[in-house]
Amino acid sequence: MAESTFPAISSFDAVVIGAGPVGLACALEAQRRGLRVCVVDKGALVNSLVGYPTNMEFFSTPELLEIGGYPFPTAHYKPLREDALDYYRRVAVGENLTLRLYERVLALEGGPGAYEVVTEKGRLGCRYVIVATGFFDVPNRLNVPGEELPHVSYYYKEPYAHVGQDVVVVGAKNSAAKAALQLVRAGARVTLLVRGAAISESVKYWIRPDLINRIAEGRIRALFNTTIQRIDAEAVQVLTPDGPLTVPAHFVYALTGYHPDYRLLTALGIDTRPDAAHTPWHNEETFETNRPGVYVAGTVCGGLNTSRWFIENGRYHAAVIAAHLAGAVAPALPAIQQAVVLSA
Repeated sequence: MAESTFPAISSFDAVVIGAGPVGLACALEAQRRGLRVCVVDKGALVNSLVGYPTNMEFFSTPELLEIGGYPFPTAHYKPLREDALDYYRRVAVGENLTLRLYERVLALEGGPGAYEVVTEKGRLGCRYVIVATGFFDVPNRLNVPGEELPHVSYYYKEPYAHVGQDVVVVGAKNSAAKAALQLVRAGARVTLLVRGAAISESVKYWIRPDLINRIAEGRIRALFNTTIQRIDAEAVQVLTPDGPLTVPAHFVYALTGYHPDYRLLTALGIDTRPDAAHTPWHNEETFETNRPGVYVAGTVCGGLNTSRWFIENGRYHAAVIAAHLAGAVAPALPAIQQAVVLSA
């Protein structure tokens, strides 16, 4: 563990780990109830959104992405990634949230009412901890030789560098479908590798027919019931129902999904349930985990079931947790802060 180079900071009621939309919602709801809050993140503000594809269109309408009652202004029926980046920045600035970005959390020491969040840069003293880390930062690996080669990526940004190139896209859900369509329309030669027998039924209704039609007309080559055996410098070795096959590949996008950072959850002392989704243990009503005073919020609550919680429904965790914290913290706050808490 990295040795702390900063003195302990004991001025916070709550530390929120994760500066995504739900983490920001948790922070502003707690702060509005008179609590002193700090948000810490290993990356940028709304780091997952920064990693989304350029001009990515959300599936949700603006009002479903709003937090803290701030209107989400956009000229689009469905906001773009860039709209969201600007919106959440404005909310964070408007609420004057205390942010510590590019600061990785390493551990959690102490106990209820006297925790210390240990980071690469120091220690943050607090009474309570809210974990809103999402899942986008930990991809589901292919676990095949060659996946660490420089032309292999688990994140897709934009198609423009791939004109005239052989590009392999791995996956059959929304991210893979959209990437394949963008790439072929930008002039790439695209092969889609699908482990199952068909494009997933979960692909959005306006995207799935488009992809199926591009496959039918031969613009996108699709190999179903296919598994990757090895990735080489300019090819992917696969096993198809008809036997082994070499697929040319200057670039490989393995868009196979993501999962929560279980190493961090373990470091924070949060247990997981013995279910198929490895759900972080938490009270379904308060979102408090097995470690008293430590809460989870947003997508991370669903464990491997990453489709259970989104910004749209995960943002409501913020109000529940903040109200619970405010009630718990109120007796120890100065009189003027107690008045704010009890009137919330």
